[in-house]
Amino acid sequence: MKYNKKVLKNGLRIITVPMQENQTVTAMVLVGAGSFNETKDTNGIAHFLEHMCFKGTERRPSSYAISFDFEKIGCEYNAFTSEEYTGYYAKTHYSHLTDALELVSDLYLHPILPESEIEKEKGVILEEINRKNDQPGRLLGEAIDKKMYGDQPAGRNVLGPKENIEKFTKKDILKYRKANYFASNTVVVVSGKFDEASTIKNIEKMFSTLPDGKIKAPPKTKENQKKPELIVHEKKTDQTTMALIFRAFDRYDERKWALRLLATVLGHGMSSRLFRKMRSDLGICYSISASFSSSKDFGAFYVSSGVSHSRVGEAVSGILEEIEKVKEELISDEELQKAKDFRIGSLYLGLEASDDFSDFYGFQEIYNQEILSPKDIEEKTRAVTAEEIRTLARQIFIEKNMNLGIVGPHKKSTHSKFEKLLKLK
Repeated sequence: MKYNKKVLKNGLRIITVPMQENQTVTAMVLVGAGSFNETKDTNGIAHFLEHMCFKGTERRPSSYAISFDFEKIGCEYNAFTSEEYTGYYAKTHYSHLTDALELVSDLYLHPILPESEIEKEKGVILEEINRKNDQPGRLLGEAIDKKMYGDQPAGRNVLGPKENIEKFTKKDILKYRKANYFASNTVVVVSGKFDEASTIKNIEKMFSTLPDGKIKAPPKTKENQKKPELIVHEKKTDQTTMALIFRAFDRYDERKWALRLLATVLGHGMSSRLFRKMRSDLGICYSISASFSSSKDFGAFYVSSGVSHSRVGEAVSGILEEIEKVKEELISDEELQKAKDFRIGSLYLGLEASDDFSDFYGFQEIYNQEILSPKDIEEKTRAVTAEEIRTLARQIFIEKNMNLGIVGPHKKSTHSKFEKLLKLK
């Protein structure tokens, strides 16, 4: 699917992805503002601002008025905040695009941030944090980030700490918004069935008053690990949630194509090596996965699972055995081809709807990446060799870059037995 890009005089970027055979259209506004753009004292404010944009605008002074106007045109709508961006979107029948685009732009451009709603929303976000604390997987991710990256943006949580949420004021939120919500830091994406010329004209009109500003790059993430590390969050649970993590590289590194295939070989699907070993052979878990997560200047390779409290050691040993194998032996032609076809198939299966394409092209643009088409990604994936994967495995899977994260009822007196497992050849 082809896309077009236009940059307005004020720096706003517009990405359009026409899909005339489709019956839906998605309008999305992305801004390069997330938890990486926060300080320790403002951690959580990007997510708080996202919530507050739904609490009233100059044209729609209440959350009810906003939701009523979205829902009367049959919209699927929401917003999201990550470490590096915030997004607002609406997906609807193509006949309602003008209304949907106006609604999303209204949220982004004209929030009134009523102080009474700020105080009420603090309670909502505090409960969102409480919900996260009841989810072992999310707790584990937070504990891992804090241990691996410490007191810098990469080590903090998008939701922020409770003490920050409780103290935020309208002045704080406005200051953050002014520093980040400006034209050259914003991307508007429209994908689906629409008239391109008139849609671009509407976007130009709607966003003509958005001022520009200067993008301030977040501080560079520092990594200084010298030995394998154990991260344990003691919590009463029915099973131990665990992850083995190896430091890797940022999203712009061309080795990512090989690392994604390595993740597929190890832990994507029921025919993957780890699934066969850990579930089919050992009966040690219900599911297991391997993945590569990357950011602006760092990345990590994860193997995650949930196991019985008494079998954590056996699980770690089993995973490390499979990791040693990919370092020592070349992947067969058949297995490599399967991994490539799996990834390419998953890519296209994830691009079936208008919102899929908004995400696909919009995220590449907000990350300031070279925008690749699905065909480009397919070609880069197919070009990876078994030798490249083995070389990469030897670069990534080294002992000093290894971390083991655990959430479960494991007291400090038992931690030494886990630390002894963290050894590689």
